[in-house]
Amino acid sequence: MAESFITTNRFFDNKNYPRGFSRHGDFTIKEAQLLERHGYAFNELDLGKREPQTEVEELFVAVCRGERQPVTIEEKVWTKYLARIRRPKRFHTLSGGKPQIDASDDYTDTDD
Repeated sequence: MAESFITTNRFFDNKNYPRGFSRHGDFTIKEAQLLERHGYAFNELDLGKREPQTEVEELFVAVCRGERQPVTIEEKVWTKYLARIRRPKRFHTLSGGKPQIDASDDYTDTDD
């Protein structure tokens, strides 16, 4: 049986993980290594740029399409990665709320 997720390219996400997957804290060392080693193939399969070569890759594509739940470590780590990059960014302000506007300054009575 042919090996799955073969690629010669390393996978990096400089936008969301500029210091690397292992240094950010979202992934275990094993998960980070798996993403770096096979993430390029995961991404191509997910986007449809690459046809599945093995049954394992076909099952992976089914997970990407939402047809089944992730079971293997590859499916779980890719699902986890996608969930992390698609979550909304938290926004923190220094003030406690919206600025207050005094309504009496904006209203002029012209009923003379």
